[in-house]
Amino acid sequence: MRLRLGLIGLSRDWQTRYCPSLRILQDRFEVRYVYSSVAMLADAAAKIFGARRLDGFRGLISRDDIDAVMMLEGDWYGVSPLLAACDYGKAIYCGSEVDFDPQQAADLKHRVDSSGIAFMAEFPRRCAPATLRLKELIATRLGNPRLLFCHRRLAIGTGDSPRVGKPLSVRSDRELFELIDWCRFIVGREPRSVQAVFHPTSQDLAMPDYQILSLDFSGSQLPRQAALAQISCGAYIPNYWPEAITFRPPAAVQVCCEKGIAFVDLPNTLVWFDEAGRHQEALDSELSVGQQLLTQFHRAVTSLVRKMGDLEDVYRSLHALQQARHSMHTGVRQELVENCLGPAEQA
Repeated sequence: MRLRLGLIGLSRDWQTRYCPSLRILQDRFEVRYVYSSVAMLADAAAKIFGARRLDGFRGLISRDDIDAVMMLEGDWYGVSPLLAACDYGKAIYCGSEVDFDPQQAADLKHRVDSSGIAFMAEFPRRCAPATLRLKELIATRLGNPRLLFCHRRLAIGTGDSPRVGKPLSVRSDRELFELIDWCRFIVGREPRSVQAVFHPTSQDLAMPDYQILSLDFSGSQLPRQAALAQISCGAYIPNYWPEAITFRPPAAVQVCCEKGIAFVDLPNTLVWFDEAGRHQEALDSELSVGQQLLTQFHRAVTSLVRKMGDLEDVYRSLHALQQARHSMHTGVRQELVENCLGPAEQA
């Protein structure tokens, strides 16, 4: 089955991830309409696929000749296109640049449940070839994860002044959210508590240039299943020091397991060690992240089994980040509730 798509927003990954993947998977997807607040970008994308540019997202979603909506970035309209897709019964692909707060995620899950549509949230780190291979090794060779170390280094742009909307803080929150989800995926279960600290910038004591949080996955689990993830995100190097930003970057994630240790560099590089020594895998021949994500979406829409777990994953990771923020300001470890459903869900 070939899905007829409407695109809403063209993210910074459009040229490198979505456009090439949609062209490769033309036997599964047909781009019919494109909407973007930047008309020139929408015209260029529409030309590539022989599609039509529209001037409003609601007019796009209401079209009878599309089956699904791919919302690739948030803009002035927030999550309104997602709610409109629920109203019109269109399947949703939600890109990683669309931001939620926990309450919005809970409310949206309620709307998606009621509408009966397929919904897929994008978690690109999960679908990277190196991550998928790491999960295989955990199941077959390395054993349960015990310690995880994630670090993300961001550059400080010229617009990252506290006086102009704090875009640096928004970028840091997004990175931490995705790293929390990545650790949850690698460990394979939910964290029980979080503790966090931050270092403020000299310009604004409420705006951190370095944040670190610890997710405790132990709880009531057996000692051999206990795991701790240390996640940090730093933005302390100005972008006019480009050599410093790229100098000796740490592995995207380092995972210490029962029977070995692995170092992952996204998307395709994995180095791991066990009692037999060092093993290095370059997974360049695997499907790209974009193809993996779109293939999963096609399967979610065409399958008889609805894909419903993504919004729960979004909510749980947002909840953990929200509790980490609380811990940063109180200095107290925060418990993560077993049932993370919001009021709309519980109703």
